[in-house]
Amino acid sequence: MWCLENLSQIVTLDAAHSKDGRNLKPEDLSIRPNCSIVFDEHRILWIGNIIQIPDDYKKAKRIPLEGHVLTPEIVDSHTHLVFGGNRSKEYSMRLNGADYEAIAKAGGGILSTMESTITATEEELYKAGLERIERMASYGIGTIEIKSGYGLSIESERKISRVIHKLKEYFSPRIQILSTYLAAHAVPGSFSTSKDYLDRVVLPLMQELSDEKIIDFVDIFHEQGYFNLEDTKTLFSKAKILGLKLKIHADEFNDNKGAVTACEHQALSADHLLCTEDDGIKALSQASTVATLLPGTAFFLGKKLANARRFLDEGCKVAIASDYNPGSCHCDNLVLLASLSAKKLELNLCELWSGMTLNAAHAVGLDQQGAIKLGLKPRFSLFKCQSIDEVTYNWGRNLAVSTQEYFPAH
Repeated sequence: MWCLENLSQIVTLDAAHSKDGRNLKPEDLSIRPNCSIVFDEHRILWIGNIIQIPDDYKKAKRIPLEGHVLTPEIVDSHTHLVFGGNRSKEYSMRLNGADYEAIAKAGGGILSTMESTITATEEELYKAGLERIERMASYGIGTIEIKSGYGLSIESERKISRVIHKLKEYFSPRIQILSTYLAAHAVPGSFSTSKDYLDRVVLPLMQELSDEKIIDFVDIFHEQGYFNLEDTKTLFSKAKILGLKLKIHADEFNDNKGAVTACEHQALSADHLLCTEDDGIKALSQASTVATLLPGTAFFLGKKLANARRFLDEGCKVAIASDYNPGSCHCDNLVLLASLSAKKLELNLCELWSGMTLNAAHAVGLDQQGAIKLGLKPRFSLFKCQSIDEVTYNWGRNLAVSTQEYFPAH
């Protein structure tokens, strides 16, 4: 049992939690100044002024933390961080005016990442994943979702999913890793149709990995030229039978009713949503499905941001994730991306922090964290500063402090 004593602020998100992460006002951060907190390995036990600590908790290990701010744990709910190689040359070509066709002719694009990932050994991918996750953790990120999808064959997708599972086992419980099966990321040229690829690769391997209990979620790239509505329904139906939760890449290039489909199937999240129209927004406002926005992709590619206010004003649950990947957002710092995009997305401070914590946790099915309330899991991020205002004000400056230093069981 631990007591974090005399924190400058505890950002509890108590009111935001009570409102299910919707229609949030700045005051819903529910900040408690000069506050202390007691917890064990499983749950939060007490929050209050240290002079009022109950007798039952006076034997807790006391850790003085004046000059620190405690928040719910930051969750990056959408990454593709297991990959081989890099595409730095491609990014430079884009800055120098090259278009997608020119980059592809020069050997760039997703096929480049696929080739590097397929040829990398399992150990090489694992070591790269270790380094990337440790760096992300240094920013205060404590829960990370990781997708497969750069193999697109049974052998390679199996390899990536096993690497993710190995990373999950290594980092638990300090960092929570969640594995998303995204073999339905693109259709290899050797298959005549998306259905053919789904039937011969995606569905059989999903059954195998589910039997091994090494995947948590199933995702699909539902877009024109990739996977259509029937493909999505087929995959989701099979996943439900296997007890796997659902996620979807939706409405990025066109409004293909991906958001509507996500809600109809009770998906945990619908991600991207650049082109979602009114019916999709209305569906999200009435469902538990989280609308996950990925502003880093827009910055990296020079494209438009999602219209966050439309979702927020309609009462949708909105999360923010990095989409960390080698081609369209090679940035692993969610705090930086959220801070940079907050003004353009017109987010108030509570919407911003709920997007990285409460709603992001719900986007990966973790409804027992995301706020600092009695009975919830003690999953925290810690920052060395006097006020939460400083964290997102200091662009590019990392104020996070490892909680492992203070309470190793976390």
